[in-house]
Amino acid sequence: MLPATVRDQMGLAYLFARAADTIADTDLIDREQRLRYLTQFRMQFSSSAGARSDLHAIQAALIPHQADSAERVLLQRLEDCLTLYDQFDPADQERIRWLMGVLPDGMAMDLSHFQGDSAQNLTAFQTLDELDQYTYYVAGCVGEFWTRMVCAHCPSMSDWDVTKMSAIGVRFGKGLQLTNIVKDLARDLHRGRCYVPEPLLREAGLTPVDLLNRESLPKFRPVLMRLIKMAIEHLDQGWMYTMALPRLEIRQRLACMWPILLAGETLKRVAAAPDLLDPSVNVKAPRSVVYRVMAMTTLTGGCGYVGTAYWGRLRKQIV
Repeated sequence: MLPATVRDQMGLAYLFARAADTIADTDLIDREQRLRYLTQFRMQFSSSAGARSDLHAIQAALIPHQADSAERVLLQRLEDCLTLYDQFDPADQERIRWLMGVLPDGMAMDLSHFQGDSAQNLTAFQTLDELDQYTYYVAGCVGEFWTRMVCAHCPSMSDWDVTKMSAIGVRFGKGLQLTNIVKDLARDLHRGRCYVPEPLLREAGLTPVDLLNRESLPKFRPVLMRLIKMAIEHLDQGWMYTMALPRLEIRQRLACMWPILLAGETLKRVAAAPDLLDPSVNVKAPRSVVYRVMAMTTLTGGCGYVGTAYWGRLRKQIV
């Protein structure tokens, strides 16, 4: 859906982000090694030619462990991706280099903070600030990168205050990541990761281990609703960001409307789910809802009135 002027840059940045995520998630490799490979991968975006010498070592270590064929092909084609990166305008290279200097911090935070990979080694964030920092690293910075890139290439956005809108873009990304966190709560718990800060749990008389018991959901619900409200407040900023886009930027509007509205549909289901703490249950908006949202917004040309009315109804159903 993105404008042609930024499609290649955004697409390539996405592939680099997926590659970094694959490095972090290759469980068959020791945690310390994965952290080292993440550092080496960041260095691929350095202007130093010597930094590229580590790429083959990363590929040799990781490719044999990829069960997913798409991730294996991506790692195999990283040299091609970097060749395309080298052909970009220096300013675009700098924007992607900035993103790949920040985004892997979230993956490194996962590897460093959550030392285990199962419920037996369950660890939680210690403060709300940690959660906020994490959501910035893994998603908020993407909103900042996105804003810088489109403002550089879309003439209709030349009057945007890039600094101000980048900060709002950060909120947008954080809202989407918080949605993912509450949606995937049970599965993450069974992977040893509790993104819910312990102080919030203590206020409800809970510990991270208690969340492994499905019967803890009624007691946990006030904490859950607080997290959902935080996500909604961030997404409200994302909606303001979307409505600030020029009306003729229909592709950008739709590219922003869809994730916000689908996040709202997901949060509505998370808030009402009776089995949220069951890791076998996948709480998400069904395809019929996805198609409805896409059709409604597309057929109305990204109309702000229609989209805002939909978002407003969703909010009332959630909080």
